Amino acid sequence: VQLQASGGGSVQAGGSLRLSCAASGRTFSFYAMAWFRQAPGRDREFVASIRRSGVSTTYADSVKGRFTISRDNAKKTVYLQMNSLNPEDTAVYYCAADESYAGSSGLQYDYWGQGTLVTVSS
Repeated sequence: VQLQASGGGSVQAGGSLRLSCAASGRTFSFYAMAWFRQAPGRDREFVASIRRSGVSTTYADSVKGRFTISRDNAKKTVYLQMNSLNPEDTAVYYCAADESYAGSSGLQYDYWGQGTLVTVSS
């Protein structure tokens, strides 16, 4: 599966953005999907994941209550709605896919998109 992330940009603190990750190739519903992010000088970190059916989701503590992951299997797209953004959310955001794993370890995901930059100013 090939993944293409989009929707990044610059926003002021308190604002919102919605990221999208479009998939092509094999049937999208075969894959659990996740978002990770990497800030300058820091390791990549897990943000959120969603299982194939879309029923079960998991979030990092740092984004719980502010971010929402969702998917549209018909459109082969996973979304990350980000609200109440703060400067600590500034990072390159990556989407990832795996046929069986839906957890928080980036090492377990087989497919990655190219990343989209989110910049939050204070």
